[in-house]
This record gives sequence, C-alpha cells and structure tokens, in this order.
Amino acid sequence: MKARVKGVVDRIASERDGSQEIVVKTDDGNRKAINYIQFTGILQPGDPVTLNTWAVELELGTGGVDFVAQSTRMPEKMIPPGRIMKLRYTPWQFPVLTAGAEESPWHEDLCNFTSLASTPVVCAELHSQVPAIAASCKWQSQGRARIVYIMTDGAALPLPYSRLVAHMRDKGLIDSIVTSGQAFGGDYEAVNIFSALAIAKVAAKADVIVVCQGPGNTGTRTQFGFSGIEQGVSLNAVASLEGTPIAVARLSFADTRPRHIGISYHTLTILSKVALCRTYVPLPRLPESQRKVLRAALDEEGLRQKHDFITVNAEAGLKALKETGIPVTTMGRGIEEEESFFLAACSGGLLAGQCLEESGMSKEQL
Repeated sequence: MKARVKGVVDRIASERDGSQEIVVKTDDGNRKAINYIQFTGILQPGDPVTLNTWAVELELGTGGVDFVAQSTRMPEKMIPPGRIMKLRYTPWQFPVLTAGAEESPWHEDLCNFTSLASTPVVCAELHSQVPAIAASCKWQSQGRARIVYIMTDGAALPLPYSRLVAHMRDKGLIDSIVTSGQAFGGDYEAVNIFSALAIAKVAAKADVIVVCQGPGNTGTRTQFGFSGIEQGVSLNAVASLEGTPIAVARLSFADTRPRHIGISYHTLTILSKVALCRTYVPLPRLPESQRKVLRAALDEEGLRQKHDFITVNAEAGLKALKETGIPVTTMGRGIEEEESFFLAACSGGLLAGQCLEESGMSKEQL
C-alpha cells in the first residue's frame, strides 16, 4: 500500500470556505482529493502536491478520500490567534483562540457561566441527522430560534470537510458553530464538550444547541467500540449543566444489518449504558408494525422506565427538510429510502422548538 502519492493538480472541482475538492493527476491516473487551505494554501491547476492516500488504500467509507499533505503553496508565516493547540503533539499542531482563553473577549463572561438554564440541547449520533434537526427546529420556531451547532471530535476534525455544514449555512439553518476538543474551524473553538456548551450559550447566544460529531462514524462491531457513543457523554454534560437533554434515536427499517434494524443497537447502548441522566427521546409516528419493533427493543432493555419517550408527529419537520433542498443521505440512502431515520431526527428538532415555546409536550406513549 502507498501512504503517499505525488502528483499535479489537474483541476479544482469545487471550493467552499476553508477547503477545495481537487482532481490530481498522478502516474497511476487521476485521483480526487481534499485540500485544506489553512494548511496547504489555495491550490491552482499545475501545482505539485503530495497526497495522503491511506483512507482510499484501506477502502474506508465516509472518510475514504485522499488529502493533500504537502504543496508548494503551504503558508510559511502565521500570526498565532491564541495559545491553545489543536491537533496537539503532532507535526500538524497549530494554535487557536479558544473562547475561554484569558486573551479571549469572552473569558470573563465564561468565568461567570453557571448553567444552561434549561436550554434545549439535541444530541445526535450521526452528522447526517443535523440538517433534519435544524430544519425542523427552525420550522417549529418560525425561524426565530438561534441554533448553534457543536461539532465534536468524534469523527472528522476539520469543519471544512463537511459539505452539509456549508449547505446549512447557506440555507440559514445554523446560526453559529463551535468546534470542540480536537475538532477545529468553527466560529468559536472549545477545549471540551462542557466548555463548548458554555460557549454556545454565552458567546454564540444559542436558543437551541445541537451536538453531534462531524462526518464519519467509526465502528468495530463491539458494544462500545463506535465513535457515536459520545452522544451519551454529551447528554450527561447537558444534564450536569442544567440544560434540557434531548436524544435523537437512530432508526432504520432499510438497513441490511440486523443490529441497526428498528432502533439501532448504538442508540440502545447509549441510552442503557452511557447516558446516566434521564433524557427526552422523541420518536416519530410510525406504522404500527414498526412501532411494535421499537416497543419490543425498548422493553427488552427496560428503557421506558429510564427515559422519557415522546411521540412526535414529525411530518412537518420532514417537509421542512425537503424544502431546503439539502442533499442528505445515511449510509448512501436518501430520505425516501430511510424515512424513519430522518423522521427521528426531525422529531428532535421539533421537540427542541416546542421546549422553547413552553407549549407543553405531548406525553403520548409508544
């Protein structure tokens, strides 16, 4: 296997804030690659580059692309915005200004932060759920809710890797972004999920917070060996800071893998083993045959005694998501194939909007 491949930029396929998608001509043919402008500069056709090809060689899924590792346009000088390092203790470490740092204009306000004061915080497992949450919450609040997305470091670390984030910004679904831990590139940088939540509330002025990893989801087919398990850690943090924790369930009736049919074993693990707090779990109205599958899984784990499951009519949220025109997929399947998956995410956004309105949440049970 080749960990590095040299080539020349053939063309720029697309550009968005912070990154370029390029085509590189190599001795083995053309290869698609991602270039992060922050590290390797703005590339032009004809520029020589070196690619990191590990992900493609290993035939990975979401992250299975080449990345530009070196170019002749790499910036030589940089004025450090702050003193906290991200990608720390690697050759690629770089300084950021975290909102909580002493040199930050938000430092004093964050020193005085004590509570999320019941702010609804929707915690999800997969990045593809975020547009559905945001679109539904915007619809429920008639566009008034200020939504802040916290991208954790469970999957992709650079925010510019996400096409969905660029789409959501363009459509006005997300008002501000905090990148937490080793993730970077947001409007605000945070050291960890607790400080990220405080920053979202104090600096970004969030009405609703959405917490989720970026693109990609590592899994090992063991109970605890998947990156999305951090959803439970985030729920605990929300409860500790006196927010209103809302967990988005991962549903599917189209996945070919038995462990993800109905309510995914990932969600069951998070709700039974990781989330120590009582949380709201909104579920969409579904056909009785599908509801029966969900009830059986929840009862087997004893989860209906541990958390508050709320049935939400999520069709309006799904309609709002479709009207954005944002191309959303999960495991390569779109809305029509995975309607229950996206309805579940819409349920989270609708419930968050209802929490804001203090309209009284329906306690209809499954």
